[in-house]
Amino acid sequence: MARKSGSNGEETARQLRAAALKLFSRDGYAAVSMRQIAREIGVQAGALYLYTADKQTLLFDLLNRHMEDLLQAWEQTPKPDTTDPSRRLESFVRFHIRFHLPRADKVFISYMELRNLEPDNFARIEKQRRKYEGILQDILADGKASGDFRVADVKVATFAIIAMLTGMNTWYRDGGRLSVDMVEQIYLDMVLSSVGATR
Repeated sequence: MARKSGSNGEETARQLRAAALKLFSRDGYAAVSMRQIAREIGVQAGALYLYTADKQTLLFDLLNRHMEDLLQAWEQTPKPDTTDPSRRLESFVRFHIRFHLPRADKVFISYMELRNLEPDNFARIEKQRRKYEGILQDILADGKASGDFRVADVKVATFAIIAMLTGMNTWYRDGGRLSVDMVEQIYLDMVLSSVGATR
């Protein structure tokens, strides 16, 4: 995203991304205009083009930042010092839940608005998604090869597990019957059971 220099410009760019995220997740990308985004942050519509080329660039920027943050966070997360597939799978599950749960709006548009990206932008985000999915796929493949996991198709299992974990964002709310720790444990047990693993 093109940015105007200076602290005020950086703050306006931050507000622009926050407003776009809010409106895209609430109303859908197609229904939101640049004029609406401008009103949300209290500037003239023309001023937005100091910070972004167009609405498509803004959507790509949001999705790209989310994926970059996700991959960077995984790289920085301490990993278990073991080749045990079950321990590695547990580490991935806990990371995925803890990273995604506080980012419901970002997760929502990352899945629901992917279809609205232009082909080149879609390909770039899809490459990042495949890189992240590859982390889990490698864990499952290693577990299948070692006999620790019973998985009919590693790729299908990868998609199914990520979909199940990410689905928490659609129903979990702070202050409900279950704490994050409790839900995390339930999901971990379900994932391990789904691949025939034991803790």
